Amino acid sequence: MKINTDGVLLAAIVTHDNPEYTLDIGTGTGVIALMLAQRFPKTLVDAVEIDESAANTALGNFAGSKFAERTAAHLSPIEHYQTTRKYDLVVSNPPFFVNDLKNPEIRKGIARHADEEFFDALLQKVSEILSPTGSFWLILPVKQAELLVENATQYGLSLQKRIDVCSDLSKPVIRHIICLSKNNQPPPPSENFYIYESKGVHTLAYKELLKDFFLAF
Repeated sequence: MKINTDGVLLAAIVTHDNPEYTLDIGTGTGVIALMLAQRFPKTLVDAVEIDESAANTALGNFAGSKFAERTAAHLSPIEHYQTTRKYDLVVSNPPFFVNDLKNPEIRKGIARHADEEFFDALLQKVSEILSPTGSFWLILPVKQAELLVENATQYGLSLQKRIDVCSDLSKPVIRHIICLSKNNQPPPPSENFYIYESKGVHTLAYKELLKDFFLAF
């Protein structure tokens, strides 16, 4: 489970004024959680992961970081995660191959495959643990994002922001970064974000977004 573009984009692009409690759902090895701990210096970050090996790696990464006192990893499916906290910021780079062929490698299959029941359980849980003014950020392929936004209304969550991610100017949208909240105000128009300006050359926007995290920038 290497660092992937989806995860780092999501962690770098989410916004919040001053989250006290943050939750990373499906943390993998903890990259998103650590980026959020770096970006929001007062937040306490809980990270939930279903894969035992990844969760143990996240624990080690947290313990070896300067954010050790503000990060915690929990081995649990999100629907069984128990907490008394109300989270100001919830973030997830979830599995997204809904109703598609499962990856033949079991562990990667767990990380990358989910059906509609998973997303319903995810929305239900987030609606329970999200603070009244909190926000829930995800990155998903277009069709899954559209379905999730549609279903979110059943759980009192509505779209507050959408960023359309494209590889470059000539390519179609490949991901939606979406923000849901309990605020039912209509969202502003969607924004576009481009990763490359030409083959192998990142856009200035991408470099600026990730310069605090990638040594190459």
